[in-house]
Amino acid sequence: MKKTFYKFFLFLILTFLPFNLQAEILKKVEVYGNERIVKETIIVYGDIKENKDYTQEDIDNIVKNLYETKFFSSVSINFSNGVLKITVVENPIINSILIQGEPTKKYVTAILELLSLKEKASYIKSEVKRDLEIIKSFYKSLGYYSPEVDARIQEVEGGKNLLNLVFAVDRGKREKISKIYFIGDKKVKTKRLRDVIASEEARFWKVISNNVYLNSDRIELDKRLLKRYYLGKGYYDVQILSSNVFLKEKEGIELTFSINAGKRYRIKKLSTDIQPVFDKSIFKPLQSDFKKYAGEYYSPFKVTKILENIDEIIDENELQFVQHSVSETIDGDFIDIEFKIYEGRKVQIERVNIIGNTVTNDSVIRSELLLDEGDPFSNIKLEKSISNLKARGLFKTVKKRLLDGSSKDLKVMEIVVEEKPTGEISAGAGTGTDGTTFSFALKENNYLGKGLTVDSSLELTEHSIRGGVEVVNPNYNYTGNSVNSNIFSKKTDNPDSGFENTLTSLGIGTRFEQYKNVYLGSHIELAFDDVKVDSTASSALKKQEGSFTDLTFSYGVDKDTRDRRFMPTSGSITTFSQGLPIYSEEQASIFNRFSLSKYHGFSDDVIGAIKFYAAGVTALEDDVRLSKRLHVPSRRLRGFESKKIGPKDGVDYVGGNYAAALNFEAALPNLLPETTQTDIAVFFDAANLWHADYDSSVGQSSKIRSSVGVATNMYTLVGPLNFVFAKPLTKVDSDSTQTFKFEIGTSF
Repeated sequence: MKKTFYKFFLFLILTFLPFNLQAEILKKVEVYGNERIVKETIIVYGDIKENKDYTQEDIDNIVKNLYETKFFSSVSINFSNGVLKITVVENPIINSILIQGEPTKKYVTAILELLSLKEKASYIKSEVKRDLEIIKSFYKSLGYYSPEVDARIQEVEGGKNLLNLVFAVDRGKREKISKIYFIGDKKVKTKRLRDVIASEEARFWKVISNNVYLNSDRIELDKRLLKRYYLGKGYYDVQILSSNVFLKEKEGIELTFSINAGKRYRIKKLSTDIQPVFDKSIFKPLQSDFKKYAGEYYSPFKVTKILENIDEIIDENELQFVQHSVSETIDGDFIDIEFKIYEGRKVQIERVNIIGNTVTNDSVIRSELLLDEGDPFSNIKLEKSISNLKARGLFKTVKKRLLDGSSKDLKVMEIVVEEKPTGEISAGAGTGTDGTTFSFALKENNYLGKGLTVDSSLELTEHSIRGGVEVVNPNYNYTGNSVNSNIFSKKTDNPDSGFENTLTSLGIGTRFEQYKNVYLGSHIELAFDDVKVDSTASSALKKQEGSFTDLTFSYGVDKDTRDRRFMPTSGSITTFSQGLPIYSEEQASIFNRFSLSKYHGFSDDVIGAIKFYAAGVTALEDDVRLSKRLHVPSRRLRGFESKKIGPKDGVDYVGGNYAAALNFEAALPNLLPETTQTDIAVFFDAANLWHADYDSSVGQSSKIRSSVGVATNMYTLVGPLNFVFAKPLTKVDSDSTQTFKFEIGTSF
């Protein structure tokens, strides 16, 4: 028994003795090999403390700490008899970084900002390779297909351990994309897919577009856009297999995407799994969406729509700490979708930090956040806050970080933004059967860092000149309401109307979202209106001549559920507005306008639209002023010359008190081969303009005007060219028809 005990005791001594012997008190530090970095700095960075026990692990940590400073290419340590001897070899210092072969100063500056190595910092050989790749990526992002970059060092004469780092650049030829192909089991026409991606085939009129140049980052974006598109069409298993680039001599880049669309799935069943802690009846409105989408092709956007509706229900009922998730199960050619709603962890916001803004005031960013210090954390509100900030158009990127707070039930929310240039300048020119147009616009979207938009514009046409300045505060006084003020002036002289009009106005208004997709607005305007009648006009028309001052209040409501503003494929937009006179020297009137446009994509090849427009102006005394009379918008009655239908006083088209139009359109995006670069739509228009109350002798008719036709949008060497071929079906003898119309021009 005793013998066994002694053996065990000896084992413990032999086991722990070596480790105890390794621990030694540090009495002195000696440093060798340092030239630029003093001993005290090395001790601080190494976290070295005298009169402290040091083990081998502690010594290893000192070596690690010193290497992490990037000051040294070599660090060795000897520790014995209480003396720590540190021997270092210092990295050279970069005196300057030179970019040779790049003539553009702007590009040189951009490259220097991107490099990991910096002037006056340590030269680290291992980081040179990374910087070479950074420079190559920079040039590839600009469309240079195969840039060549080499690095070398130059010793600095008279400089101790100093060097110059030289990057020799040959950026090569900037190649354009001549052709874009889609191969494999793509199941969608090439023309449609070209509209989906960001990369573009080079054309003459795209002289300022960077999208025609090869860009590896943009190709990755294209892949994501393609996948997003296919998923939205029900191809749940879609794979964008590869993207290949081929340089064809003298022709440019051929870009090819390989696609495996896979099977197309429909939604079979949608259901909810709601924890008993919640009242299930609250979520009953979801059943209408379930019935709507059941049997349709699967789309993640439909799932997102339902999740948004769940979020709305949560917000409306002020539910806190609610989370949700989605599970999708494939069953043959169908997908079952279940939405799980459950109680999450109870967490509050301890602090909100704003990071990255140098121009934009903190208050502008905070005003868009739906969460503040002390609020219960809600991921729903956080995502909406990020969406609000992105919608302002002030930032390149908006990111969020959620960090642990001072306790487990507290979080620190960080909003990280990257600001972008917010100034815009544009000009344009065009010509057509209605004459020539020139335009210029200057816009600043973040004036003084307060999120204000200042927009100025000027437009010249054959018969008019107009210009104005508008200032918009999209979140006035942090209320969520938009407030705008404007100065506007126009002068119009249309020889077929019998009068000349000069109008100058000043106004202020507001607009805010009353409910989801429903907006209310109001506006007060002071206008100075000068009407000069032609000497050849009728006596009744001459009585309308004069100068007038008007103060008008207008309000409006609109609801917009379109999937996108440009070429929508679903949803609708409804608007109503009314203008009421507050003060008018004479000829006061009330203005009303209503419009409805509804869109439906029957397939990828047919997108239908029905549009209705109605407007009326009513005089409170005397007659409706000439300058306030209505005309049917030219885009709503094709086949007739603009402002040349309706009431007519002799040879002058004087407009009417009431206007209405009904339009049926079918866009056929894939009707013609993609090589033609032409989009086609067929249409039926019906409209009328009637009632001129100032003189009973004015010729007018209640007959409805109508037309059918084809509208084309063609991309040519000189820019977008729009044609309208229309045949009037019903008209009045006094109407001026226009079977063919074209417009050509673009902004630059």
